[in-house]
Parts: sequence; C-alpha cells; structure tokens
Amino acid sequence: MPDTPVLAVLGELVVDLLPVPGADAGPEGTAPQYVARPGGNALNVAVAAGRLGAPVRLMARLGTGPLAANLRRHAELSGVDGAGFVPATEPVSLAVVGVGADGSPDYGFHVLGAADWQWTDDELAGVLPERTGALHVGSISSWTAPGSEPIARLVERLHGGGETLISVDPNIRPPLAEGPVGEVLGNDRATVQGRLDRLVAMADVVKVSSEDLAWLEGPSDLDETARRWAGRGPALVLLTDGGAPLRVARPGRPLLHRQPPAVRVVDTVGAGDSLAAGLLAGLLAAGVTTRSALQALTDDELLALVDDAALVAALNCTRVGADPPTRAELDAARTGR
Repeated sequence: MPDTPVLAVLGELVVDLLPVPGADAGPEGTAPQYVARPGGNALNVAVAAGRLGAPVRLMARLGTGPLAANLRRHAELSGVDGAGFVPATEPVSLAVVGVGADGSPDYGFHVLGAADWQWTDDELAGVLPERTGALHVGSISSWTAPGSEPIARLVERLHGGGETLISVDPNIRPPLAEGPVGEVLGNDRATVQGRLDRLVAMADVVKVSSEDLAWLEGPSDLDETARRWAGRGPALVLLTDGGAPLRVARPGRPLLHRQPPAVRVVDTVGAGDSLAAGLLAGLLAAGVTTRSALQALTDDELLALVDDAALVAALNCTRVGADPPTRAELDAARTGR
C-alpha cells in the first residue's frame, strides 16, 4: 500500500569474507579458508528489519562482480523491497573479517572506487519510498564523498519536512576514516567528524557505540557523553557498550540504563545493525514515524522497544556473521525470557 510508512535504509553493500570456524590454513599456513557472506551496515539493518516483518526498502548502489546477485538475493529473501537498488558500474565493496578471542571483528577493506560512495541527488530521489516513515543512514557511505553530500541533502530535506524519523549510526571504520586508505577516499578525522556532526544535528534517533565514541572523542565518561549527545539535536540516543548496559538518553529526561540479554556469543558481527533494526521496526510497528510521536513515548513504552531491540542483537550474536532473527524467533525468545 502506498500509504504504509516504510523504513528506508540507505547505505553500502559489502561482501564480508569470514574465516571458516575450525578450518586450518593448510600445511604451510598460507591458505586460510573464508566464506563469503552478505554484509554492510545498510544491508544488515534492512535484512534484520525485513525478517522482523517491517516494510523496508534498501536504497543501495549495486556494484559489479559475481557476488552482486548474491547481495540482492540475500535482501529479497528477507522481505526487503528491492526497488531501491541502483545498478552501478563500479565494483562491489569487500571486507576481509578476522574474529578476535572475544568475538569482536577486525576488518581489512577493499573499497577503492567502489559503487557505494557515488550517490547523486537524482539517484536518491528516484528510489526514495513514496511514504517514508523512517530513514536510516550511517556508516561509510554517510561520511565518504562524493555520495555523502547528496545523502546529507536528502536528510536535510526530510528533516525539514517533519514527517519522517531520521536515524543515524556513525558506525566508524577507522581504516577508511583516516590513514592511508582514508586519505585515498578523501577522508580524515576532521572531515569525517564534520560530516557526522551535520547528520547528528538533524537526527531524531542516534545509535552510537562506545567504539565509535572512542574514535570520535577519545576516552570519555559514557553516561555524560550520552547525555551530551542527546543535547546535540537527537530526540533519542542509544549508546551501546558491548555486553555492558545500554545507555538510553533523551533531552531533558533522566538517563536510563538497560542490561542486554546474556547469550553465548559466537561473534558480534552485525550486532549493532540488528539493534538499530529492532528499534526502528518496533517504532514503525508502534506508529512512531515523527519526532513528536517519539518524544511522546513514556519511559516504559520506550524501554519495551529497547529491550526487544537488544534481544534482536543478542540473538544475532549466537550465530556466525550477520544473521539476525525472524519475528517468530524473536517472539519465541521473548517468551522464554
């Protein structure tokens, strides 16, 4: 239905090469085994929201290469509207992922000249849903030129209209935000921070991790930082810190803490993306598609949505790679708590 509010997710498509658990690297240690999995912040958020039953369109530039069809198929199998794909002549982005002893990922990126950063105003206008209830932007495409500027202009337009929730996730990837590779992409710390400052000021919802904050601001008191970020423009800031309590901050209200569910962690790839998707899907299901409606939520109503989002992220962490749960799996886990 054209009048149904849609979650539009705008960003990159990335093929993640993940190490095969238990596989060795051959007799000489030079042939590690990897499996190619669909990934990227935007694809992960869209897939997670689609599996939860939310009406969702992924706005992404689909690059060339043999794995492009797999990326599209992965989205469509999860109920994501593929009308937001823009055919591109540039290559698909690739990330080689290592997993630490604690399950945290380490990335090596191969993204120079990739399709994801080349957005134009006309392309964005052509794939934006007719009734956009919420727009989620973030990660590499939101702070990498030349596409970052058209993305910011789209956010500015929707923010000014006041009829669409704007969600931002910085999702910093330091090797692409500064250093030699970042420099080739046109990124450095000050430039990335400036682009993100512009988006955060127009956001209604910000999901930010303690790792992002460490890069953006250095060591900080997370409680104080959550409160301060809520004063920068957003109506809601959700600050994640691994398995530690979530910080939930709203301007002029007491800071809230919420402990995520304890699960056996396989890895944390896609956890933050799943959390964002769970929150946005919950907001849309509750009819919250404007800033005023978000502000009107009571603490109890908001915390119920946050708890569901945290459970979505926790269930994702029990499986290899970004593999968020379906609505049925979420309901079963909620019942079992």
